[in-house]
Amino acid sequence: MRQLTAAALGTAKRRGASYADIRIVETRAQGINVKNGAVGGIDDHYDIGFGVRVIADGAWGFAASNKVTKKEIERVAAQAVRIARAGARVKAGDVRLAPEPVYDDRWQTPCLIDPFDVPIEDKLDLLYRIDEILRKDRRIRVASGHMSFVVEHQWLATSEGTFIDQKLVRSGAGYAATAVKGGEAQVRSYPASFRGQYASLGYELINSLRLLENAERTRDEAVALLTAPQCPSGVMDLILDGHQMALQIHESVGHPSELDRVLGMEANYAGTSFATVEKLGKFKYGSPIVNLVADSTVPTGLGTIGYDDDGVRAQRWHIVKNGIFSGYQTNREVAHFCDDERSRGCCRAQGWSNIPMVRNTNLSLMPGDWTLEDLIADTEKGIYMATNKSWSIDQKRLNFQFGTEIAWEIKRGKPGRIYKNPTYQGITPEFWGSCDAICNEDRWKLWGVPNCGKGQPPQTAEMSHGAAPARFRNVTVGIVKK
Repeated sequence: MRQLTAAALGTAKRRGASYADIRIVETRAQGINVKNGAVGGIDDHYDIGFGVRVIADGAWGFAASNKVTKKEIERVAAQAVRIARAGARVKAGDVRLAPEPVYDDRWQTPCLIDPFDVPIEDKLDLLYRIDEILRKDRRIRVASGHMSFVVEHQWLATSEGTFIDQKLVRSGAGYAATAVKGGEAQVRSYPASFRGQYASLGYELINSLRLLENAERTRDEAVALLTAPQCPSGVMDLILDGHQMALQIHESVGHPSELDRVLGMEANYAGTSFATVEKLGKFKYGSPIVNLVADSTVPTGLGTIGYDDDGVRAQRWHIVKNGIFSGYQTNREVAHFCDDERSRGCCRAQGWSNIPMVRNTNLSLMPGDWTLEDLIADTEKGIYMATNKSWSIDQKRLNFQFGTEIAWEIKRGKPGRIYKNPTYQGITPEFWGSCDAICNEDRWKLWGVPNCGKGQPPQTAEMSHGAAPARFRNVTVGIVKK
């Protein structure tokens, strides 16, 4: 690999590039789906290729190929330089890279059980057993179970002298039961919606999720929702479970803190951002107990890496500290726009065929001091919502509405009846400013997001968000008529 990467860097430099890097990426992916007692699909995919990125005449150029030979690498590197020079004719200014030390290193996520060593028959057997439990009640019309595994091996070399050999392992699993009666349909998922829980682990993640043990409860809650009352409408105190908190963090803190969005360099899928650079260090993003920390070093996170695709070492820093907006997610290209001397290491690409861009890393709400039991007991009148179902947020990441699969009434400090179709809405800084209690580390968990879209052409990236249940005062829930 060192010989192949050297061929790319040498060609780019000879053609006039002031900077060059090459990523060779080898990927093995497997997806398994069982639906209503039958195989819904099995996908087993292998892929290898490379992408060359250069700066020439002050502009980026990028080209890629799936033919990993010295001759092809030299051809593609030369093509990337030509593309950069063509782009330089319309550039607004020269690309400027934040400095970073040179590294020569190897890094790998932890993996006790290689998921590709586990027979497909064993994986299917577990999904079939879950499916059988879910469909014991005839009102469950759709039962679906999923497993997903990815091993990505990447070699990154830069013209500055960095060479990184990095291997990432990711696993995930989950299931959902859809109950139907008349014109009503309700769904419950476990351990999370949208195909379950994901982490940078091997098959040991699947063994830890207690999938079988929770199937009966998941089924029964889906059925109970059919006859549950609608979520009430009004202004009340709201407690969100950890999974819903994860998506709240992702949409209203993660995307707004991507600096390329703030600068208007990227607006696809999630718009730009209200968190403009003059607010840094001054703006009240939340209440004083709100601490949101970006961390690409936290164990098992989907965004946990040794180095990003700029060759920047993984880091940990505050996005919001004691309620004050304190940091951005950056790469080497944009770091100087917020006066950072160094990139935060948030540059990643999907596979070998896409150019790297600023992506969310793991971003978490730090735990507080409350037990969930005490938090509910301290809530006179409110609602507890769990498991994300839907989301909508405007193009500045300010006005939002979220829906969850299920909710419970809280009355005089005690949990009560369940509600169906729960929703809540708010404005980002007002909502985070209303946070007055966060559960402790016993309830804190990293939730994996394997499907974050960004860019045009679109790319998918993975990250995790850690959270414990938290309370927000005087939130608008349900459908409010004015």
